[in-house]
Amino acid sequence: MADEQDRDTLQHSTPADAAPPPADASFTPAEPLKNAGVDFTPEDTSATGSGNGNGSGSTLADAKQSARDYVAKGREQAADKARGFAEDGKAKATDALTQLSQMLTDAAGQVDEKLGAQYGQYARSAADRVQGFSSAIDQKSVEDLLDDARELVRKSPEVAVGLAAGVGFVLARLIGAAVDQRDA
Repeated sequence: MADEQDRDTLQHSTPADAAPPPADASFTPAEPLKNAGVDFTPEDTSATGSGNGNGSGSTLADAKQSARDYVAKGREQAADKARGFAEDGKAKATDALTQLSQMLTDAAGQVDEKLGAQYGQYARSAADRVQGFSSAIDQKSVEDLLDDARELVRKSPEVAVGLAAGVGFVLARLIGAAVDQRDA
Protein backbone atom coordinates (compact mmCIF):
# COMPACT_ATOMS: atom_id res chain seq x y z
CA MET A 1 0.00 0.00 0.00
CA ALA A 2 2.93 2.31 0.71
CA ASP A 3 4.21 1.67 -2.81
CA GLU A 4 0.91 2.83 -4.28
CA GLN A 5 1.04 6.03 -2.23
CA ASP A 6 4.62 6.69 -3.38
CA ARG A 7 3.62 6.21 -7.00
CA ASP A 8 0.74 8.61 -6.61
CA THR A 9 2.96 11.36 -5.12
CA LEU A 10 5.82 11.01 -7.60
CA GLN A 11 6.09 13.79 -10.10
CA HIS A 12 6.88 12.54 -13.55
CA SER A 13 9.53 14.38 -15.54
CA THR A 14 8.68 16.00 -18.80
CA PRO A 15 10.90 16.54 -21.84
CA ALA A 16 11.10 20.23 -20.86
CA ASP A 17 12.83 19.20 -17.60
CA ALA A 18 15.69 17.63 -19.53
CA ALA A 19 16.12 20.46 -22.04
CA PRO A 20 19.23 22.67 -21.67
CA PRO A 21 18.73 26.32 -20.72
CA PRO A 22 18.46 28.80 -23.58
CA ALA A 23 21.71 30.23 -24.90
CA ASP A 24 20.86 33.76 -23.84
CA ALA A 25 20.23 32.75 -20.22
CA SER A 26 22.46 34.60 -17.83
CA PHE A 27 24.58 32.64 -15.39
CA THR A 28 25.90 34.07 -12.15
CA PRO A 29 28.49 31.92 -10.35
CA ALA A 30 28.37 31.60 -6.60
CA GLU A 31 30.56 33.90 -4.58
CA PRO A 32 33.98 32.35 -3.75
CA LEU A 33 34.42 30.99 -0.23
CA LYS A 34 37.34 33.28 0.48
CA ASN A 35 34.90 36.16 0.49
CA ALA A 36 32.24 34.28 2.47
CA GLY A 37 33.73 35.04 5.88
CA VAL A 38 35.67 31.76 6.18
CA ASP A 39 39.32 32.18 7.13
CA PHE A 40 41.60 29.49 5.69
CA THR A 41 44.88 30.85 7.03
CA PRO A 42 46.63 28.64 9.64
CA GLU A 43 46.69 29.90 13.17
CA ASP A 44 49.91 31.22 14.60
CA THR A 45 50.40 28.52 17.22
CA SER A 46 53.79 29.64 18.46
CA ALA A 47 52.21 32.36 20.56
CA THR A 48 49.62 30.11 22.20
CA GLY A 49 51.95 29.15 25.02
CA SER A 50 51.37 25.42 24.62
CA GLY A 51 54.93 24.70 25.73
CA ASN A 52 56.30 22.75 22.75
CA GLY A 53 56.13 25.47 20.14
CA ASN A 54 54.00 23.30 17.85
CA GLY A 55 50.67 24.24 19.35
CA SER A 56 47.61 22.08 19.19
CA GLY A 57 47.31 22.22 15.41
CA SER A 58 48.51 19.38 13.28
CA THR A 59 51.46 20.47 11.18
CA LEU A 60 53.32 18.53 8.54
CA ALA A 61 56.21 17.90 10.92
CA ASP A 62 53.81 16.55 13.54
CA ALA A 63 52.22 14.26 10.96
CA LYS A 64 55.60 12.96 9.83
CA GLN A 65 56.70 12.31 13.39
CA SER A 66 53.41 10.60 14.17
CA ALA A 67 53.84 8.37 11.11
CA ARG A 68 57.42 7.53 12.14
CA ASP A 69 56.25 6.68 15.66
CA TYR A 70 53.46 4.50 14.29
CA VAL A 71 55.85 2.65 11.95
CA ALA A 72 58.40 2.17 14.74
CA LYS A 73 55.70 0.80 17.03
CA GLY A 74 54.53 -1.55 14.26
CA ARG A 75 58.06 -2.78 13.65
CA GLU A 76 58.57 -3.37 17.35
CA GLN A 77 55.34 -5.34 17.61
CA ALA A 78 56.20 -7.38 14.51
CA ALA A 79 59.67 -8.12 15.88
CA ASP A 80 58.19 -9.22 19.20
CA LYS A 81 55.74 -11.54 17.46
CA ALA A 82 58.46 -12.93 15.20
CA ARG A 83 60.68 -13.51 18.23
CA GLY A 84 57.83 -15.36 19.97
CA PHE A 85 57.20 -17.52 16.90
CA ALA A 86 60.91 -18.25 16.60
CA GLU A 87 61.09 -19.29 20.26
CA ASP A 88 58.10 -21.59 19.76
CA GLY A 89 59.69 -23.03 16.62
CA LYS A 90 62.97 -23.57 18.41
CA ALA A 91 61.20 -25.43 21.23
CA LYS A 92 59.30 -27.61 18.76
CA ALA A 93 62.47 -28.34 16.79
CA THR A 94 64.42 -29.39 19.88
CA ASP A 95 61.51 -31.59 20.99
CA ALA A 96 61.35 -33.22 17.56
CA LEU A 97 65.11 -33.79 17.51
CA THR A 98 65.01 -35.28 20.99
CA GLN A 99 62.22 -37.64 19.89
CA LEU A 100 64.21 -38.59 16.77
CA SER A 101 67.24 -39.29 18.91
CA GLN A 102 65.15 -41.51 21.18
CA MET A 103 63.72 -43.36 18.18
CA LEU A 104 67.22 -43.96 16.81
CA THR A 105 68.38 -45.24 20.20
CA ASP A 106 65.39 -47.58 20.41
CA ALA A 107 65.96 -48.78 16.86
CA ALA A 108 69.64 -49.49 17.60
CA GLY A 109 68.65 -52.54 19.69
CA GLN A 110 66.60 -53.95 16.84
CA VAL A 111 69.41 -53.24 14.38
CA ASP A 112 71.79 -55.14 16.70
CA GLU A 113 69.53 -58.19 16.57
CA LYS A 114 68.85 -58.15 12.82
CA LEU A 115 72.01 -56.75 11.23
CA GLY A 116 74.70 -56.96 13.87
CA ALA A 117 76.29 -54.87 16.59
CA GLN A 118 78.38 -52.80 14.17
CA TYR A 119 75.26 -51.38 12.46
CA GLY A 120 73.56 -50.89 15.81
CA GLN A 121 76.55 -48.81 16.86
CA TYR A 122 76.02 -46.61 13.78
CA ALA A 123 72.45 -46.00 14.90
CA ARG A 124 73.62 -45.16 18.44
CA SER A 125 76.26 -42.80 17.08
CA ALA A 126 73.64 -41.07 14.92
CA ALA A 127 71.32 -40.81 17.95
CA ASP A 128 74.11 -39.24 20.01
CA ARG A 129 74.83 -36.69 17.30
CA VAL A 130 71.16 -35.79 16.92
CA GLN A 131 70.86 -35.42 20.71
CA GLY A 132 73.97 -33.21 20.79
CA PHE A 133 72.57 -31.07 18.00
CA SER A 134 69.27 -30.77 19.86
CA SER A 135 71.08 -29.71 23.04
CA ALA A 136 73.15 -27.15 21.14
CA ILE A 137 70.02 -25.61 19.62
CA ASP A 138 68.25 -25.57 22.98
CA GLN A 139 71.15 -23.78 24.70
CA LYS A 140 71.44 -20.98 22.10
CA SER A 141 69.18 -17.98 21.80
CA VAL A 142 67.23 -17.30 18.62
CA GLU A 143 69.55 -14.38 17.82
CA ASP A 144 72.60 -16.64 18.17
CA LEU A 145 71.02 -19.22 15.86
CA LEU A 146 70.28 -16.52 13.27
CA ASP A 147 73.85 -15.26 13.50
CA ASP A 148 75.13 -18.83 12.99
CA ALA A 149 72.87 -19.25 9.95
CA ARG A 150 74.08 -15.96 8.46
CA GLU A 151 77.69 -16.98 9.02
CA LEU A 152 77.09 -20.35 7.34
CA VAL A 153 75.57 -18.65 4.30
CA ARG A 154 78.50 -16.20 4.11
CA LYS A 155 81.16 -18.89 4.40
CA SER A 156 79.60 -21.50 2.11
CA PRO A 157 76.50 -20.44 0.22
CA GLU A 158 76.42 -23.69 -1.77
CA VAL A 159 76.04 -25.71 1.44
CA ALA A 160 73.28 -23.36 2.61
CA VAL A 161 71.42 -23.77 -0.69
CA GLY A 162 71.82 -27.54 -0.47
CA LEU A 163 70.53 -27.61 3.10
CA ALA A 164 67.58 -25.40 2.17
CA ALA A 165 66.74 -27.68 -0.77
CA GLY A 166 67.00 -30.76 1.45
CA VAL A 167 64.82 -29.26 4.17
CA GLY A 168 62.32 -28.12 1.54
CA PHE A 169 62.21 -31.62 0.05
CA VAL A 170 61.66 -33.22 3.46
CA LEU A 171 58.95 -30.70 4.37
CA ALA A 172 57.21 -31.24 1.03
CA ARG A 173 57.23 -35.01 1.60
CA LEU A 174 55.90 -34.62 5.14
CA ILE A 175 53.15 -32.24 4.06
CA GLY A 176 52.25 -34.48 1.12
CA ALA A 177 52.05 -37.51 3.41
CA ALA A 178 49.87 -35.59 5.87
CA VAL A 179 47.50 -34.49 3.09
CA ASP A 180 47.31 -38.03 1.69
CA GLN A 181 46.62 -39.39 5.17
CA ARG A 182 43.89 -36.81 5.76
CA ASP A 183 42.20 -37.61 2.43
CA ALA A 184 42.20 -41.37 3.13
